[in-house]
Order: sequence, then structure tokens, then C-alpha cells
Amino acid sequence: MKKSIYKKLLIPALAVLIFFSTTAFKNDFFEIAKQIEIFTTLFKEINMNYVDDTNPGDLMDTAIKSMLDDLDPYTQFYNEQDVEASRINNAGDYTGIGARVLTLKNKLVIVEPYQNYAADKAGLKAGDEIIKVDNVTVADFKDDAANLLQGAAGTEVSITYKRQDKINTVKIIRESLEIKAVPHYSMVDDKTGYVVLRKFNDKASSETIRAIKALKNQGATQLILDLRGNPGGLLHEAVNVTNIFVPKDQLVVTTKSKVKKYNKTYYTQREAIDTEIPLVVLIDGSSASASEIVSGALQDMDRAVVVGTRSFGKGLVQRPKPLTYGTQMKITISRYYTPSGRCIQALDYWNRDENGKATRTRQENYNAFKTRSGRDVYDGGGVQPDIEVEFAKQTPITKAISNENLVFNFSTDYYYNHNVEDLQSFELSDAEFKNFKNYIKSSGFSFETKTEKALTNAIKVAKEEELDAVISSEYKDLTEALQSYKSNAIDENKTQLKSLLTDEIIKRYFYSEGLYTYYTAHNVEIKKALSIINNPTQYASILR
Repeated sequence: MKKSIYKKLLIPALAVLIFFSTTAFKNDFFEIAKQIEIFTTLFKEINMNYVDDTNPGDLMDTAIKSMLDDLDPYTQFYNEQDVEASRINNAGDYTGIGARVLTLKNKLVIVEPYQNYAADKAGLKAGDEIIKVDNVTVADFKDDAANLLQGAAGTEVSITYKRQDKINTVKIIRESLEIKAVPHYSMVDDKTGYVVLRKFNDKASSETIRAIKALKNQGATQLILDLRGNPGGLLHEAVNVTNIFVPKDQLVVTTKSKVKKYNKTYYTQREAIDTEIPLVVLIDGSSASASEIVSGALQDMDRAVVVGTRSFGKGLVQRPKPLTYGTQMKITISRYYTPSGRCIQALDYWNRDENGKATRTRQENYNAFKTRSGRDVYDGGGVQPDIEVEFAKQTPITKAISNENLVFNFSTDYYYNHNVEDLQSFELSDAEFKNFKNYIKSSGFSFETKTEKALTNAIKVAKEEELDAVISSEYKDLTEALQSYKSNAIDENKTQLKSLLTDEIIKRYFYSEGLYTYYTAHNVEIKKALSIINNPTQYASILR
């Protein structure tokens, strides 16, 4: 039995050796062969001689993931389930219960049931905690338990979930649904169209074109393209979306790699839909990858005014590579550069700090590039908007609160204790914000700033050097100042926190579609975009 296992392991290893001997890595063949032989021998000895039983699959999975962790977070190994999930993400096709789900340690949490789909029709709500799928207890399931919810359309699944401390069970018939790249478009005023582009799957450009044509038929003579929260996707779709607004044969993005065949230039291939219509692009700290290609290219060409907050800063390109037994890896093959020549990659995964963490490019090290009209734009830290909306920029405290799911959990409690009927008039009261502050306090929430970490490390070093007594007074003052900052930080970020709470609460009653409708009348970034686009003189002056 063991011999057959090792045979299966050795054959792929030999195949890898043959592969490397016929590629651009030929010069490294001996070193690669040597390391694979060492690893194969080690793997064999562990499985034959370790004191307890071992699971070769689990060991290999750990080995692969640990190896890839040393590179960057985008170079990943996909098992067969991951490959299918990736296909669904790029195609926009999904078969399951019709809900966005968060996988936690011992449960699945419904983040959002899609309106009028299976989970919604069965009565599931955001915040419901799935603890059992059919006869499988989520806490006992080793892999991503969200995979249990998927299956062929028309099949039934039994779901046991907890809501407000009560256990319920419901049977759901799985169904197919299309996850739209453009979930919403509408008129903001009598001449301004608003298009939300949430992902760059293979339908992104066609759905965007369809939305723009529909809005122009409704009288739109100017546009707001919302890329906030868009994590990216397919590079060629980023080129196609850019092509909607710029003519044929325009350079959109260049990729550069150590492998020559990956060095490519991408130009627009089609006639544009509209090269003149005034355009504002909205971005934020979650706009990444393909979103940054579009916003960066349109900015470099002086084709759009970019509004919001600095984007994420992902300037790396990945490509899927098929492996054996239906598995796959997604590997970073190149960096991409906008038309002006800038790479907006923010984190350096190849020159890490002493703790092994990627280092962020410092602003003083950004390099300046020129747009077509001669405006300065910079590399190294995402796409910097032409007009920054300071209020929308997440701070350490708002990030920490969001990461702890405190906004989400408070909104769940709010939903079961309040009745909201009028979308447009909704406003979170100061009394409710005070309740939120009390909720944060009762949750035991605490967070450590980077300054605190640095200060703690500094005092440790001072003690080693017997300097702690010398700086004790200053250390005490700094510590008290930090505690004062933290106690006041929630109030100082009240506007943004109320906005995050409002967004989450509205989705509970009116779904994402209702939130987009609410945005068109209330969102600060959209209001800023409108003030610019409705002032032709200001719009033109920004682009000059």
C-alpha cells in the first residue's frame, strides 16, 4: 500500500523534473532536481518512520501552502473544489442556496441572502449562523464548509441554523443564479447616470455597455462609474471596460516579467462607446487589481476624474496553471504598469521586515509620472484619486471594528429590534450610535495600534540596555496619550462608523439593491462626484 503511495508521489515529481528541463528554468535544472529529490526523500521517511500515523495529503497541503506563503498572497494552490469556485467567480454562474456566506471556525454565517433566490425565499436572514448542513456538523468539517451548500440545481439541502439563540431547520432547493458584474445602474439626476461595477468577470464589459446604453436612452449626458469595493478579476475585461471610454489602439496596460512570453502590451481593440461623455470614477481602499487598471488608465489618459480614497495597490498579475489530479495553481507571473509607466503595487513581498511581513512603499519613495496633459501621478501605493474624500478613508479603529464583525453583529441585533419601512428617510440616531458604543464596550473589543506595538518593543529594548528608568516618565506620558486617543477614537470616527452601520442596516431591510438606491440620494462620495461633474469648469480644470 505504501509503495503505491510513494509511486504516485514520485511520478508527479519526475514529471516536474521533465517540465523544468524543457523551460526557461533550464539553467536551474540541477538545483531544482536536487531540492525535489531532498524533499521526496524526506517525505518518504516521515511517512514510513514517524511515531504516529500521518496523512500524506494533509502533510503535502501544509508543505505547499507554507512554501507559497513565502512568496505573495496571490500565488495559491487550488484543490478541485477551489478550481470550481474560481470558475464560478470568473463566469458569474453559481449553483447553491443563493447567499453570500462567511466561513468561521465552527459555523457559517449568512452575510447576505440574494433577493428572491432560494435562501431568501426560505426565510434565511443575514446574521443566521449555519451549524449543520444535512447530517454534517460544520464545526467538525475540516475543509471550507461553504462547499457543502453547493450542489446541482434542483437538489435539496437541509440547513440547521441559529438565530437570536434559537435553533431552526429549513429545507432549501438549490438553484442556479447569475452573479452580476453590474448589480445596479440608475439616473442620479436628470442628466447623470450611475453604474456600479462590482467585479471583473467575463461579463463585466458587456454588462457595463448595456447599462450605459440604457442610461443614455434615459437622458444621461454624463456618468459616474463606481468601482468601490471591486477586488478586480480578469485583465482583458479591465482593458475592455477602459475601451468603452477611449478609442481603438490606445495603450491600457503593460505587463513585465522575467519570462519574456509574459511581457505584453494591451491595447484597446474596439471602437469606443463614447469618448466625450464626462466621466467620474469612484474608488476606495478595496478597489484592487483590474479596478486599478481601469481607474489608473483613465486617469493617465485624462479621460476621467477619479474621486474617493487611495486604492488598494495590487500591481501584480496572476495566471492559472493546471496541475495533476484536477488541481491548479494561480501564480504571480508579472507586474503591470499603467500607460504613464507606473506600477501601483503597494506592498513589497520580496523585501520583508524583521518579522517576515511585507513592507509598504513609503510615500517619500513614490516616483512621479505624467498624464497626457502633464499632471503628476505617482506609483507605489495604489491609485491616488484626483479628488480625495477624506471622510471615506478607513482609519485603524474603523478597520479593527469592521474586522471584528462588530458593525455586522450590531446590525443583526438592530434588525430584530426595529422596524424600518422608509428607505430614503432612514437615519441612524445619535442615541443608537451611543448604543453601538456600549455594544463595542460590552463585547470586550480592544485593539493595539502600530505605535503601541513599537512602544512596547522599545521599552523591552530599553530594559535590556538598562535605560528604562531614564525614559520611564516619557514612556508613561506616551502610554497615557495613546490610551486617551483610543478612548476618543470612536467618537472621532463617528461619521464613518455611522455610515458603515447605515449601509449594513439598510441591506437587512432592502437588500443591496436598496442600498444602491439609498446611495444615489445620500452617499457622500456620489454627492462629491456630482458636484464636480455638474460643474464643467471645475471638471475640465482638474483634468488639465
